Amino acid sequence: MTDMLSRPGARDGGSHQAPGPAQPDATAPTKPVIVSAVIGAGACLLTGLLACAAVAVVGWLAAAFGGAAGAVRAGATVWLVAHKAGATLGDARLSVAPLGLTLFLAWCLYRGGRFTARVSGADETKDLAMASGVLAVTYGLGALIIALLTSDGTVKVSPATAFLGAATLALIAGTAGILVESGAASDIADATPQGLRDVIPAAAAAVLTIVAVASLLYAVLLAVHFSRVTSMLELLDAGVVGSVVLFAICLMLLPNVILYVVAFLAGPGFQLGVGTTIAPTGVTVGNLPALPLLAAVPADGATPTYLLVLTALVPLLAGVMAGFVVARRGMAAEDSDVLGWDAFALRGAIAALLAGIVLMVLMLLSGGAAGPGRMAQVGVSGAIPAAGVLMAGMAIGAAITAAAVTARRPQPAG
Repeated sequence: MTDMLSRPGARDGGSHQAPGPAQPDATAPTKPVIVSAVIGAGACLLTGLLACAAVAVVGWLAAAFGGAAGAVRAGATVWLVAHKAGATLGDARLSVAPLGLTLFLAWCLYRGGRFTARVSGADETKDLAMASGVLAVTYGLGALIIALLTSDGTVKVSPATAFLGAATLALIAGTAGILVESGAASDIADATPQGLRDVIPAAAAAVLTIVAVASLLYAVLLAVHFSRVTSMLELLDAGVVGSVVLFAICLMLLPNVILYVVAFLAGPGFQLGVGTTIAPTGVTVGNLPALPLLAAVPADGATPTYLLVLTALVPLLAGVMAGFVVARRGMAAEDSDVLGWDAFALRGAIAALLAGIVLMVLMLLSGGAAGPGRMAQVGVSGAIPAAGVLMAGMAIGAAITAAAVTARRPQPAG
């Protein structure tokens, strides 16, 4: 691993001069790796907590009941739930992570990782590993302490779950920032085989295509049922301050809803409560909470035929995009002439497999419990079959597209 990450004059102990003009902070003093990682984790911890507490306090001001301490505790609880640390409130369970908030926290940790690498000047593999580990453990310990302070007679959060969820997110996002800032990410990319380097962006293209189509479909359905949105807002009568809080809540839950639409397009659909089903084959949901995000949910009964058509077409479209990326990047490589169309078709199928795994993980993370009674089950219960359907369609589209494009390329002379 050390050899793979080593560059002449960089991680082998020498000084590294990046191409281009000299950086003004190249000779700036550095802090120890551990100190830098602890500072980076602490900054991320405070940023996320303050953001959640601010929204909670604004909501408390609008509601005009309870106390400020309770509002801060509520904000800390939401922060913990965003790390998939489920909270128990009396008889109710809350484990649906607001993925919009989770993405924000991941971005903070990514920036914290870059800060750690930049301030510490970590360049060797052992220092990078230490920076990632200390950042993750420090952040996880912070979440554990917050869980202990937040838990009282009415709210309980498992400290162990809080530590594991926060440390995992910090390890993934923080390590990404450390690798990018230190230059190790470029070294890893250079050492990666060309085929795998083509597969990863192709898989990303497939995932983004499906998410974009799901977002567009959701926006259309929300526009069609916009009268429901206005009715819900009138029913809530939240006022100006309350509307700001409601908008923040909807923004945090928007990625969850889009992933539910992805599961809808896959066929198995999703549920918004025990015994409910929202799928292209039919909808059985009953009454829903007055949340404007849910105004796009179709009414009970049969769904339009075009939704069934989209179930077949969207995975194929995503696969076509992945196939084009594989073919374009592969044909630009120096050794592309020695590869046949079947090799590119295989790369397209592998990209579809990777994209399906990513979507499955996201759909699994988007669900959980959202309250007592029927709201104890929300999300994509059939995430694995949904990902399998998407994976099959994407594999067909990617393999055929990559093979067709590369089979038509001009053959070298002689």
